[in-house]
Amino acid sequence: MSDAQWRRIEAMLPGKESDPGRTAADNRLFINGVLWVLRSGAHWSDLPERYGKYKTVHKRFTRWARVGVWEGIFALLARDRDNEYLMIDSSIVRAHAQAATGQKGGACEQALGRSRGGLTSKWHIAVDTLGRPVRFILTSGNASDPKLAIPLLTDLPARHVLADKAYDTYPILDFVEGMGAQPIIPQRTCLPRKRAFDPVKYKLRNRIEQTIGRLKQLRRIATRYDPIPQNSLACLCLAPLTFWC
Repeated sequence: MSDAQWRRIEAMLPGKESDPGRTAADNRLFINGVLWVLRSGAHWSDLPERYGKYKTVHKRFTRWARVGVWEGIFALLARDRDNEYLMIDSSIVRAHAQAATGQKGGACEQALGRSRGGLTSKWHIAVDTLGRPVRFILTSGNASDPKLAIPLLTDLPARHVLADKAYDTYPILDFVEGMGAQPIIPQRTCLPRKRAFDPVKYKLRNRIEQTIGRLKQLRRIATRYDPIPQNSLACLCLAPLTFWC
């Protein structure tokens, strides 16, 4: 983590001297340890000794995920978004065998779906004009993209909403227009409702594809290893640090 990135998030982390309870003097070292695991995809037990005891780092990461610390940091960073364009899409990730073990409940509770290729998860993403992630939703790999569009867009103001043809449905179009935005979504021939479509503005949608590609350079984003959904979502919330700092 660079000095600029650390200065941006330092005040958002628990364990400051002004916070009640125990003061965490090693927050930066801890974040760097989590980022190492995020990028490498390695087992927590392979964490280099310079980051501390791996059991302590993993336990702290899980605790922060459980109480929503990672999501809170991501939400604070995303408040500075550019509201001209909002783009939505999804990406399927393969679930490693260890992601399907050690968790009570069925696959749906673990945000896992079974398909011909095996177990998969899917993360739905919204990005701003500059391609910076502003929201994630984690679901099973067989979840419908259009059904998650409105939860992705809720309370995110924008002047234009860009999405691919799969999102061309009446409920989504009505919701986008109701929020005062113009839908830039290619029309499906099966829908008789005619509307304006700007192919020049639609070309900007490649930014969300580039964002997904950058995120998937991190191995724990490209493949799901953790059986606990909130831990996988926490990884997604930490991954955009380089976009915002």
